[in-house]
Amino acid sequence: MKVISVPSPLSLWTTVRSVGVFNVACSFAALWAFVKVLRALRWRLKTTQLRGPPRTSFIYGVSHDLTSSKDSGGMYERWATEYGVAYMIPSVLRQTIIVLCDPRAIAHFYARETWTYVQTPLSLVLLERLIGRGLLWSAGEAHRRQRKALTPAFSNAAIRKLTSVFYDSAYKAKGAWDTAIESSTDADAVIEVQNWMNYISLDTIGIAGFSHDFGSLDGKRASVTEVFDTFGNNQKASAGNKVLFLLASAFPIISKIPTRRRNLVKKLGVAMEEISNDLLIRSRREKDVNISERDEEKSIIGLLIKSEGQDAELRMSEEEVVAQMKVLLLAGYETTSISLTTSLREELFALGTDPTYDQFKANLPYLDAVVHEILRLHPPVGEFTRLAAADDVIPLSEPVRTESGKMTDSISIAKGTLITIPVATINRSSAIWGPDAKEFKPDRWLTEDGISGKAKEVQGHRHLLTFVDGPRTCLGKDFAITEFKTVLSVLVKNFVFEMRDGPDTPVEVARGFFPRPRVVGEDGIGVPLRVRRYE
Repeated sequence: MKVISVPSPLSLWTTVRSVGVFNVACSFAALWAFVKVLRALRWRLKTTQLRGPPRTSFIYGVSHDLTSSKDSGGMYERWATEYGVAYMIPSVLRQTIIVLCDPRAIAHFYARETWTYVQTPLSLVLLERLIGRGLLWSAGEAHRRQRKALTPAFSNAAIRKLTSVFYDSAYKAKGAWDTAIESSTDADAVIEVQNWMNYISLDTIGIAGFSHDFGSLDGKRASVTEVFDTFGNNQKASAGNKVLFLLASAFPIISKIPTRRRNLVKKLGVAMEEISNDLLIRSRREKDVNISERDEEKSIIGLLIKSEGQDAELRMSEEEVVAQMKVLLLAGYETTSISLTTSLREELFALGTDPTYDQFKANLPYLDAVVHEILRLHPPVGEFTRLAAADDVIPLSEPVRTESGKMTDSISIAKGTLITIPVATINRSSAIWGPDAKEFKPDRWLTEDGISGKAKEVQGHRHLLTFVDGPRTCLGKDFAITEFKTVLSVLVKNFVFEMRDGPDTPVEVARGFFPRPRVVGEDGIGVPLRVRRYE
């Protein structure tokens, strides 16, 4: 039998030295360039070449325009009007992204997410750095296993039991606002409502998910809240990071360059990990003391502890368990801002008592309409991009014109293609929702013809992409909606809200960790409101 000898590292180094380090480096560079050219040729041949806007920057394509715009959703919509429901945009360093604005194409995309369409390399780096390899990071079978393990904690029965927790947090905020109004020399007080909504959400997820009160509503400052509030306060710093972030989409290693924002992300990740570990250790010790085995297995922390067992059907490692807790803390802090109407107050007073979970679901149509109209107009994530892990063909509901001038009702996608779904654009598109798509109009949810036929083709929760769709549909959407309705019902019945500087105060979207409202011309984030009791 012939023996194949494997060269030792020393002999390889001797060979490299004899050939020359420079020559070896050049050879590797040439090989890398050759592979890149082959991939580019394959992509060009296998992917339908669509029309799209021209490149405005040799380096950034149109990406810098999108990140700098105060209405990137409007830009996507204008391009869809000009080029069709699927088009290409030039991106960083000659990359190309396919944008889908077609309900049928998006439904096809969502049905294959986590398998055919996966997180981009940059997204994986950033997610792992912040929250670890949890539900948002994982894909394929790992994602299915983690999601299935957590699903019972977000069932209707589980959320029904948590409604009292939502009320406790809402009434804590009410009590604090009553005190602020009483101590004011006027009949009102100026309150930063957005921050209070975040504190309500954080305390609620702490109690509901981990049986722990962060005390945000009592004035305690958790390390997590301090870091969150720092994001977005220094807009010059975030503008300085824009170039690095854009370049990192082509070379993810750039994201490792130490910047102020990267240090904040790292600090936030460490703070959430410390809290998660502390809660997990305490819950392991107390799991047999305060709650029964049956209830424990249906709570978030109970399901996570159960999944650690060696004989668990849907076992998760300790790293995955901590990652899930960090995801919940992250999701629990940010919330949607509030809008109020007289009709809503009348509906709530007509009911008399505080609504139950089942009444929130079935007996308060105007509250439901207000909540979903807010979710339509203000999704927390305006767009997202995924990478095709395999070749695919995406069907379209209407034909588009290709770069060569031909019409096609489907587009071929090669492995390695970047796909963007502009969520805010789809939610507010005039072509999909009608000419009043940009207006806040809760009544559209109350009549049979209020939602157009095109909007009904959108396959998401209530025809919205706010909670996305498919295997990655937001697991906590019912939790979030019920909490939203509970808090809104308490505050609307007890307070009247006005802009601090009058109804014409200009408001813009500031880029914190998530989009947040900000009064134009003011530093930081948030919109102070003048709050008085409803008499």
